[in-house]
Amino acid sequence: MLSSLPERMQVVEISRHGGPEVLKLATRPLPRLKAGEVLIRVAAAGVNRPDCLQRAGAYPPPAGASDLPGLEVAGTVAECAEDVTQWRPGDQVCALTPGGGYAQYCVTPAGQCLPPPRGWTPVEAASLPETTFTVWVNVFERAHLAPGETLLVQGGASGIGVTAIQMAAAQGHRVFATAGSAEKCSACEALGAERAINYRTQDFAEIVKQLTGGKGVDVILDMVAGDYVQRELTCLADDGRLSIIAVLGGSKAQLDMGQILRRRLCVTGSTLRPRSIEFKTAIASTLTRKVWPLIEAGKIRPVIFEVFPLAEAAAAHALMESDKHVGKIVLEVPVT
Repeated sequence: MLSSLPERMQVVEISRHGGPEVLKLATRPLPRLKAGEVLIRVAAAGVNRPDCLQRAGAYPPPAGASDLPGLEVAGTVAECAEDVTQWRPGDQVCALTPGGGYAQYCVTPAGQCLPPPRGWTPVEAASLPETTFTVWVNVFERAHLAPGETLLVQGGASGIGVTAIQMAAAQGHRVFATAGSAEKCSACEALGAERAINYRTQDFAEIVKQLTGGKGVDVILDMVAGDYVQRELTCLADDGRLSIIAVLGGSKAQLDMGQILRRRLCVTGSTLRPRSIEFKTAIASTLTRKVWPLIEAGKIRPVIFEVFPLAEAAAAHALMESDKHVGKIVLEVPVT
C-alpha cells in the first residue's frame, strides 16, 4: 500500500440522467478492494461515448460495477488485493475499468491493467485501453482481419477510429475511413488511411468499390448501424465481415438476406463492458504481446484532442457530443 491514502476522494457523479450538466463534482470514500483487484491512484481518465450514454440513462453499468462513469484510466497502483502478484504498489499502469474512472481512485481487476508504453504520459496512456481493447476484439478477433485484407473504418476521426486506422495500418493493411469534414478526412489520412471519404458529400460505398477495383473491402468497423448497414453490405467483398460496435444511426436496419447468402457475408457485433474479467484479461495479454510493441516502435501514436480537469467533465462530454473532436478527450485528475 502506498503511504497515507486518504479516506475520501473527489469524484464526478451522474446526479440524474440527462445532458452534460448533470455531471457534478462530489466526494466519496475510497472504493474497497475485492479479490483479484488493484486500487489505482488515477492521474488521467479517458472520456468515451459509453460514458455519455450512461449519463443519459441509456447504458447502465453492469451488476457490481461502480455507478461512476469512466472506463479507462492511467495512474499508479496504490494497493493490491492479497492474491494479486503481477502488480505492486508504486507500479505505473493504464487500465480498462468496469466503471469508476472519473475519480481520484478506482478499482479494477488486476488482469485488465497494462504497462504504459515507454515515453507516454499518463494523459496519453489513459487514451489507450478502451479503444485498443475494442478494436482488437472487433476487428482482429470477431471480424478476423487477415494479412492482405482491407478495412473500412466508419467514423475514422473518433477515438475508436484513430486507433483502428493506426492498428491496421501498422500491420500492413490497406485502410479506408469515413469522416464528416475535409479536416477530419485529412487527419485520418495522416494517421495511415489510404483514403478518407467525407460521408456528408460523397457515397462511401461507391468510392470504396472504385478504390478496390470493384471487389469491396474485407472488413468494416461500424459504429453507425441504422441505414448504413445495407449500404455497407454492398461494399463488402465476397466473404466480407461487418463488425458493429455502436448504433449511433439507429438500432434497426433492413437487410438483403439474399446478398448475405449469395456472397457469404457475416454481420457481427459486440459490446465490451459486459464481458467477463477472464475475457478482458486474455485481451490485455494479447495487446501486450501484439500491439504494445507497435506502439513502442512509434507505429501507433497518441491522438489527444483536448484535456480537461476532472471538475470540467461536463465540458468534456459536451465536446464529445458536438462531434468536433479528432481522437481522444481526456480528463486530468488532481493528485492527492
